Amino acid sequence: MHLKKLMAMGLSLSMAAALLGGCAAGSASTGSDSGSGDTAPKEEQVVLYSNADDEAITAMTNALDANGYKDKYIIQTFGTSELGGKLMAEGKNLEADLVTMSTFYLQSAQDQNQMFLPLTFDVNTLEEVPDYTAPITSQEGAIIVNTELMESEGLPMPTSLKDLTDPVYAGQVAVTDIQSSSTAWLLIQALVSEYGDEGAQEVLSGIYQNAGDHIETSGSAPLKLCRAGELAVGFGLRHQAVADKADGLPIDYVDPTEGNFSLTESVAVLDKGDETNPLAMEMAQCIIENAREELLATYPNPLYEGETSDSANKSAYPKTFSEPLTLELFQKHQELSESAKP
Repeated sequence: MHLKKLMAMGLSLSMAAALLGGCAAGSASTGSDSGSGDTAPKEEQVVLYSNADDEAITAMTNALDANGYKDKYIIQTFGTSELGGKLMAEGKNLEADLVTMSTFYLQSAQDQNQMFLPLTFDVNTLEEVPDYTAPITSQEGAIIVNTELMESEGLPMPTSLKDLTDPVYAGQVAVTDIQSSSTAWLLIQALVSEYGDEGAQEVLSGIYQNAGDHIETSGSAPLKLCRAGELAVGFGLRHQAVADKADGLPIDYVDPTEGNFSLTESVAVLDKGDETNPLAMEMAQCIIENAREELLATYPNPLYEGETSDSANKSAYPKTFSEPLTLELFQKHQELSESAKP
């Protein structure tokens, strides 16, 4: 999506949020009941914007509520591109006091707008991170399959992303459009890393051909289609397929030989000068210090010193892209995706 469209989307959403009294549709909120005598006044509540999925929102809410911040914050959720557009367009004028967001977007927003404060607590990560971010999750991609449909349709189990170009999977594949969701970037990183730009475009074109109308806007849509038995194969977030399999659903996952690439999401505190809400920094620290144990159960990649994860949930081919993940690289791969579409 072009920057002008993102900017327009961000401004439109800001106006809509104001008209709706600060509660976006579909957002999760805490402490917004008007009739509670012990609820903090609205102006004192921390507004948290997030692109996180439900599992991460739940873990953060549990950590905040258990450590004295119940009724002191409101969470509003957005898609990655939607929230990214607001960060880039609004900068320090963003309504939020606290943000959790794809790390590459936070870095690009900081480079453009200088909008985040250095964190005032220790961030003991395994890898060096900017001083204004602390990672909350690391999410990997994988091939997802509906085992019952695979059997009934006589489909071979894929081992690689390139396998999904086989005509045998025509009409049975769902993927996500990188124009609307960063989940698709996990697939494209794997293809570019393994086959180069031209080879990746060729493979992606074959995958798109088999997907047909199922190049989805939501990162979770391919899994939901497989879960419903509408399609046999998808590409999505690995941890969600792991959870479905553990719950006894006819869902399995395949770590593609091209690699399980990952994206981190991080927390950052808005720099609003004298208007900065001091609770925002406290809540950022609370999330990092108290939510990680629950988050690791869903997102098994260790991010901090001393963390371990269940080896049964670890991916087979964890890889890191050879270039730093930036908004510019994201946009380059968006262009590659567009050129691969039928």
